[in-house]
Amino acid sequence: MPERKPLDDRQLDAVLERLDKLVDEIHVLNRRLDHAEGFARVAHELRTLNESLQAIAYAALGQQGPQVRRRRAG
Repeated sequence: MPERKPLDDRQLDAVLERLDKLVDEIHVLNRRLDHAEGFARVAHELRTLNESLQAIAYAALGQQGPQVRRRRAG
């Protein structure tokens, strides 16, 4: 491993400034990730609700499946 030279004040300030910017970026990414996880939970709940509503709709139809009418082409 090569020897490292000590950093002068200007170089150290530049490194610290760069680290501060990286920390800010990480905070932004963490906020986005928190929002994405929230959206994933909402999507899961909506999927569950949709399945429940479909089950209720089929139950309302009784034993008979849905009557699907297809449009005639032309």
